[in-house]
Amino acid sequence: MAVDIQSTVKNLHPLETRVLLAYKGGDELTVERVEKDLGFKSGNGNQALSWLSAKGLVAEKSRGTAVFYELTGLGRVWKEKGSPEERIIELVRIKSGLRLPEIAAALKLDNKDVGSAFGSLSKQGILGMDGEKRVLMALPAEELENGRPKGLGLVRLLLDKAAAAEAGPAGTLAEADLSPGERAAMAALAKKRGAADAPFRQVDRETVIFGLTAEGEAAAAALASAGITGDEIGTLTAEMLESGAWKGRNFRSYNVKIPPARLIPGRSNPYAKFLEDVKDRLCSLGFEEFDGPLVETEFWNSDALFMPQFHSARDIHDVYHIAEPERAAAIEEPWLSNVAAAHENGGGTGSRGWNYNFDRDFTRRLILRSQGTVLSAKTLPRAKVPGKYFGIVRCFRYDQVNATHGTDFYQTEGIVLGEDVNLRTLLGMLEMFALEVAGAKEVKYVPGYFPFTEPSVEVHIRHPVLGWFELGGSGIFRPEVTSSLGVSVPVAAWGLGIDRMALMALGLNDLRELFSSNIENIRLRRTVM
Repeated sequence: MAVDIQSTVKNLHPLETRVLLAYKGGDELTVERVEKDLGFKSGNGNQALSWLSAKGLVAEKSRGTAVFYELTGLGRVWKEKGSPEERIIELVRIKSGLRLPEIAAALKLDNKDVGSAFGSLSKQGILGMDGEKRVLMALPAEELENGRPKGLGLVRLLLDKAAAAEAGPAGTLAEADLSPGERAAMAALAKKRGAADAPFRQVDRETVIFGLTAEGEAAAAALASAGITGDEIGTLTAEMLESGAWKGRNFRSYNVKIPPARLIPGRSNPYAKFLEDVKDRLCSLGFEEFDGPLVETEFWNSDALFMPQFHSARDIHDVYHIAEPERAAAIEEPWLSNVAAAHENGGGTGSRGWNYNFDRDFTRRLILRSQGTVLSAKTLPRAKVPGKYFGIVRCFRYDQVNATHGTDFYQTEGIVLGEDVNLRTLLGMLEMFALEVAGAKEVKYVPGYFPFTEPSVEVHIRHPVLGWFELGGSGIFRPEVTSSLGVSVPVAAWGLGIDRMALMALGLNDLRELFSSNIENIRLRRTVM
């Protein structure tokens, strides 16, 4: 393809420039050779050749498979402490007459490793064993070099070469750089797979060989003519201005037509930020936050809320049961007895109750909480009067997953206690959530039924795409709930789907988008609080 040399030269990266100036037509270029010759960091050679290939300045000549070796964890131990053969010889040279188990214990090596190393050294005539199975040096002193057999130097040389390659730009030791003797030794030391028990891992890589094209040679000549070396400064820093290091240096030309790099600032997940903003708003209104475990008992999840056991009213909470342990050890008193009495005959609440035998074993069954109201119930025995409490609570129900339902979801749960608390207090809170938190334009309140509140109210909002849907339920706790848990003043309570509020506030059309793994969609979400 035709290449505009002058235009191309102006836009070359320093890495490309250095490659073009370092080689001539006919040279065979590989990533490894370029990185080694020019001192590039690992990966820079691949970048430079890829860019040059895209510009038509280098072209692929051939490709094949090359073999490389890298140190394993065991190889690094050998490099630092010596191979088992080296360590055994060093020990025997200092302290002769040890048996193999004693050598293994002294060197902290496995018996099989010591046995294998001794077998190899014995075959080479370096070590021997007497009649009492004591290990002795078999080589005469004149055949030792610095106290070691000359033949073991090859393994040490390979370890040193691999360590040097690992620290250098190439990162691995190329088979092409080894002598025939070193290759033969490496064949016995390296493994392709399962190399944890070998000092070297063999890695086969496809190697592409490039060569400069005619256009590449012309570009190299143009670079040399213009005095461009690839060492030009690309960024002028405050330190360079302060020290004067910029003086006498050449700078890269800057192409103002190149689009800037995309900057992606870090920020909170929009839904997580929305939840934190709701917490901040409620805390600023004087609410105290409550929280609790995901696993609850039937007692607190339903019985304390005056939901009758084995009754159809419980069908709205299709819960997940815990397999192990199946039940809690005990329920706190006097709340267990108070709630049981309220169910059976009303107890001291002024009610006639549900008129059935309360099952004290069933009430200990463990489940994943199905509603946040469980925490409102647990807060009542310790609540201050007057008082305001809230929580943002994760709940679990066996449900059909769709745009407005999930099997696990968040609720914002709260209670307000006081002598003057009434339905008007509750409606004011619901309006704040619907208009200010969810950002709804249309709101309506619908009479509802819950076993634990009277009167009961559902709040609905209108979504521009999904239409009307329920945010949640609310009401004034019944005396069977409050009196059984030691509270004698009116309590307004609500449990609203905060996921659905976020659906409206963040401009989404499907609850599942709140938990999307699509990072681009998450970045585009807006926060409104």
